[in-house]
Amino acid sequence: MYKVQRVSFTDETQALVEELLPIHGPLLFHQSGGCCDGSAPMCYPRDEFKVGSRDVYLGEVAGQPFFISHDQWEYWSHTHLIIDVVPGRGGMFSVEGPTGKRFLTRSRLYSEDEGELMKSDSLVLGGDQAIEGVRSTVD
Repeated sequence: MYKVQRVSFTDETQALVEELLPIHGPLLFHQSGGCCDGSAPMCYPRDEFKVGSRDVYLGEVAGQPFFISHDQWEYWSHTHLIIDVVPGRGGMFSVEGPTGKRFLTRSRLYSEDEGELMKSDSLVLGGDQAIEGVRSTVD
């Protein structure tokens, strides 16, 4: 879809997602800039969250779709996001909260070559995506 991978994840993230799937079913990640939980990636049951029509789809994290709010995307568009897991309590609405672990976003800057490739990509927005079980505010 994109010429340059926008989001990746660690082995620890894969393991935590695999732990959460039997409990919550298909999941969805959303990176916001909200005040309550900072900029932690939030993980929701896929059928309990609507992505905004302008939210940007970045790819998959352990087989689960990952979106970022458009405002956050504009701020972080020059960075590749890496979803990791650390000890601690997750965001109050994020499903990993009771596990004693939380998702954390790390990042790295794109190289000049990656930046050039990305210029010709069209972003996939929440209102344009067709991922099974993902609803948007335009639905």
